[in-house]
Amino acid sequence: MTDKSKLVVPQLAPLYDALAPAAYSLMRFATGAVLVPHGIHKIVANSAPNLSVAISKAGLPFPAFLAYMTVGVESVAALCLAIGFLTRLAALSIFIEMVVIIFVFQAQFGYFWTNRGYEYALLWALLTLAIVFGGGGRYSVDRLIGREF
Repeated sequence: MTDKSKLVVPQLAPLYDALAPAAYSLMRFATGAVLVPHGIHKIVANSAPNLSVAISKAGLPFPAFLAYMTVGVESVAALCLAIGFLTRLAALSIFIEMVVIIFVFQAQFGYFWTNRGYEYALLWALLTLAIVFGGGGRYSVDRLIGREF
C-alpha cells in the first residue's frame, strides 16, 4: 500500500498500487525488447562479417566468434530477457556485451550517445545488471515454469 500522506497527488495511490507489481516486469521487458531490433537488423543485413572486422581491428581475439555471439546476444538473449526466460543468463550476457562496447568501442567518444559515446550502452549495462540480481520477476516465463537460472 502506498502511503498517501507522502504523495504530491494522493489520489494516484490506487493507480500506483495497482500497477506497481507489473513495473519491474515492464522494465525487464522493455530492456530486452528495445535491444531485439538491433539483433534482427544484424541478422537481416548479414552484419556479422563486417562486425568481425571491427572486432579484429579493436584487437579482441576470435573476432568471427565474437561477432556471431554479438548477433546472438542482441537477438536471442534480448528476446529471452523480454519474455523472462533464462532471465539472469540473458541479462548477464547482455551486460558483458555492453561493458565491452563501453570500454573497447565507445569510451573514446565520451559520454553522449549523440557523439557515438557510451551513454546508451551504459544504461543497458546498468539495467541488465539490476536484472541479473532481480531475476525474471512476477510476469516472466521463469516464474511460470517455476525455475530460474
